[in-house]
Amino acid sequence: MLAHQFDQVIRDYRRLRTLVPLGTLRTKKDYTRAVEMLDAILNEVGEDEKHPMAELADAISVFIEKYEAEHVPIPAAKPAEVLKFLMREHDLRQSELPEIGSQGVVSEVLTGKRDLNTRQIKRLAKRFNVSAAVFV
Repeated sequence: MLAHQFDQVIRDYRRLRTLVPLGTLRTKKDYTRAVEMLDAILNEVGEDEKHPMAELADAISVFIEKYEAEHVPIPAAKPAEVLKFLMREHDLRQSELPEIGSQGVVSEVLTGKRDLNTRQIKRLAKRFNVSAAVFV
């Protein structure tokens, strides 16, 4: 009976892998797909850590973090520069950062007219799966 269950797990896992990028991310395409999937899951999960998909988001973020550590170095820079870098890497526009606020607020942060607050830093760190320290 255990062998049958194992076979079923293998089939289910393979089916899941066609939908969700679980495992080592080897290419930029794998990485992009994983980031898109994580963003979609986080949009669904929101702040609900007990949501059934929250653990899946955690798992995908581990693979993204590993890829970024090896392929996407974040230079020591001012918070606005780090944010600009991350926006380029994720192909984001100012209007696509609700973690900060309106497009106008994002613009002020990027030009150095406004500092990020603690809430914004936490949300950005979570979204980009980086240490909050890069925005301080």
